[in-house]
Amino acid sequence: MTILCPLPAGFQTAATACGVKNAGSDKLDLALFVSDRPATAAGVFTTNLVCGAPVKVSRERLPRPTARAVVINSGNSNACTGDQGLADARAMTERVAKHLGCAGEDVLVCSTGVIGRPLPMDRLNKGIDVAAPKLSSSAEDFLRAAQAMMTTDTVSKQAHRLVMVGGKSVHVSGVCKGAAMIAPNMATMLGVIMTDARLTTDDAARILRAAVADSFNCISVDGHESTSDSVILLANGAAGVEPEHFGDRQAFEQAVTEVAAELAQAIIRDAEGASHFVTIDVQGARSREEAHRIAKSVADSPLVKTAICGADPNWGRIVSAVGYAGIPMREEDISLTVNGISLYERGQPVPFDEKAASTSMRSRREVDIVLTLTLGEASIRYWTSDLTKEYVELNADYTT
Repeated sequence: MTILCPLPAGFQTAATACGVKNAGSDKLDLALFVSDRPATAAGVFTTNLVCGAPVKVSRERLPRPTARAVVINSGNSNACTGDQGLADARAMTERVAKHLGCAGEDVLVCSTGVIGRPLPMDRLNKGIDVAAPKLSSSAEDFLRAAQAMMTTDTVSKQAHRLVMVGGKSVHVSGVCKGAAMIAPNMATMLGVIMTDARLTTDDAARILRAAVADSFNCISVDGHESTSDSVILLANGAAGVEPEHFGDRQAFEQAVTEVAAELAQAIIRDAEGASHFVTIDVQGARSREEAHRIAKSVADSPLVKTAICGADPNWGRIVSAVGYAGIPMREEDISLTVNGISLYERGQPVPFDEKAASTSMRSRREVDIVLTLTLGEASIRYWTSDLTKEYVELNADYTT
């Protein structure tokens, strides 16, 4: 059952089908996220040097205190499309801005889908003209906007938190898309997080970076960093309050991080062809950065992923992935449990019931890997999926 998420005060959304995914199709493929007043905006984007035109356009406009909207199309990523792609991305923002009565630079743009194909601008222009007059603050239209972002996703992805700031209710609502080409920095995914709190541009950028570090940069499906990854935070101040005191700041920032983490986990739960949702906890590292490298090394290993798919408690694959993560350590520094079953302790294999361990992996969708090191106090939580035949089939036939 779909649970409807509310929008923060002062935000509206709209969605329509304009034929980007398929000409003449009724599949939603254009979404608008609009603030009724100037909003503080910040963004975090892919670090892939091959990046889409929308990434380049939005990145050069952020952070800013006067943002009004984000326009997103699915079905075509507008990546590797040269000068025409940049012109098309800017034209999308200008078209939306005309409807809102604002400057084109106050509209941000994201695209997702197939790489290397020019945008069908005639269809997109008509779609924007259809969607803009239908802007609504309803939860139903927010859901439709979430659906319009989807490509290979099987479900829409939304999250919401309500937090008290200065004695007033503040909403944080987020939406994202993603199911494959998922890797840190970031993971193909697009996200928009909206709040009716009031933020400075510096605070918005800092809060978003911190939230992304513990969410979208801690997920991996296939280790393939996309050209289009973007997460944008909009804060329009409609609630009339700013998290100024320590307790309020802490509660608000936690709400943003929780929304981002819920969305990030939803991507892994919807990973293409996946049969297992895998949580990797690395504990006892010297630093968070080292813990992250170890977790990513395990998460990106095709051999680890296929072992999980086959419910094979092949601990050697996990331990060896730790060993090639490039972090100085001894074998004696590593201990491993899977689903609470100890398999390897302080550099030594531990006798265990292989059948019971395999059954625990096969009978549960969720697999918990805990790596305990003896190097320090730092830790991280990371999420990934297994690698199945269905994933290979889906991605082998993506454009054909």
